[in-house]
Amino acid sequence: MDELLGRKIPQSAPAEQAVIGSILIDPSCVPAVLEQLKADEFYGKLNRDIYETVYTMFSYGQIIDPVTVLDQMKVRGVYQDNCPEYVAEVMRITPTAANVLEYAAIVRDRALLRRLAETADEISGMVYEGSGEADALLEAAERKVYALRQGRAIGGLMPIASVVQNVFDNLEQAAASGSRIPGLSTGLPDLDRMILGLNKSEFILIAARPGMGKTSIALNMALHAALNLGKSVAMFSLEMSREQLVSRLLSRAALIPSQNLQTGQLTDQQWQDITDAAQSLSATDIRIDDNPTLTVSDMNAACRRLNKLDLVIIDYLQLMQSAGSGHSWSNESRVQAVSDISRMMKIMAKELNVPVVCLSQLSRASETRQDKRPMLSDLRESGAIEQDADVVIGLFREGYYNKECENPNLAEAIVLKNRKGATGTVDLAWLPEYTSFQSVERRYDDEP
Repeated sequence: MDELLGRKIPQSAPAEQAVIGSILIDPSCVPAVLEQLKADEFYGKLNRDIYETVYTMFSYGQIIDPVTVLDQMKVRGVYQDNCPEYVAEVMRITPTAANVLEYAAIVRDRALLRRLAETADEISGMVYEGSGEADALLEAAERKVYALRQGRAIGGLMPIASVVQNVFDNLEQAAASGSRIPGLSTGLPDLDRMILGLNKSEFILIAARPGMGKTSIALNMALHAALNLGKSVAMFSLEMSREQLVSRLLSRAALIPSQNLQTGQLTDQQWQDITDAAQSLSATDIRIDDNPTLTVSDMNAACRRLNKLDLVIIDYLQLMQSAGSGHSWSNESRVQAVSDISRMMKIMAKELNVPVVCLSQLSRASETRQDKRPMLSDLRESGAIEQDADVVIGLFREGYYNKECENPNLAEAIVLKNRKGATGTVDLAWLPEYTSFQSVERRYDDEP
């Protein structure tokens, strides 16, 4: 098509040949090149076949040189009669393997230009076909461009060999990290052990009746991720203002009762502590949006524009407008609205490849039972939430209902659903003066 239209396809045959030549001249550069360049970024089919062969050989620890590569090309069924001459030629014309990463950068740049052109054609096609409303087309266009920026395609059939390699890469990263959990720590070790942390592309639901501490545990996670782990966190609050959230974060970070922060009754030492906490908090990468009219599409679009993102927190589901429509629930079925939102949040987690933690209200059904601990059936309006969520955590505090109970500050994080493993109950300590949670077995002076 491009040739018929007289358009020049972005590519650089000399750069592609120089990458292949460098690898064959000096195989020690293979690990660095494989980190920078994917096989499908080569335009020339023979260059792509050689690079895929080298990739496979490296993955299985085989020796890489011109003879072994040509032999493996025969095994893989991609050998051509002119391959020996071509391999000899690219090695001859490659000036030096020392500049291989510069050659790889050129190949990657041309590949991105080709994909950008393809994406532009797809977007143009959608517009002229009239295949949707403007807002829906804009959302689709943003998703395609974001996928380009992340260096991956949306959907499509992928060879299992590539998927296996991705799994091995993830295993190597997990082993190198030395962590006992594959995901992002919640800051609550007992909960981490149960759910294996907050993992990429997971939709995690934290559900409870009002007053149980949903926002508090979410802020715990945000503060731990940003302050202790140096992660980037995006928070969308449809109920509380930015200032209210930050006040709570400061209370927890400085260990100063939240009531003192509201009244301003602080000792000299507390002023110093709150100043230190404010400086530490200001240095973190936490972004807060308190627009109460946001849809999932709005949140997704905002997250796509961030250069770095590790965790998304949404407070809370029942306050959100229906995904994509912008209409309030008075104009449509609440059940359908919640179903749409929960499904779009799962899609959002997969697209952004980060954990998305969403808070949710439980129905009043639990209030009518003698045992008021949350159950999956208490999720309000829709069973779709239960279906879409990878992890569902219910919060319960006996002390909320019975101030005379044995331990009014004991809280329970009940893992009601866990796609990665077991369900069960984790005991937590509720710290009412800081509106925060803590692992029962740990004290503040034990924290890292």
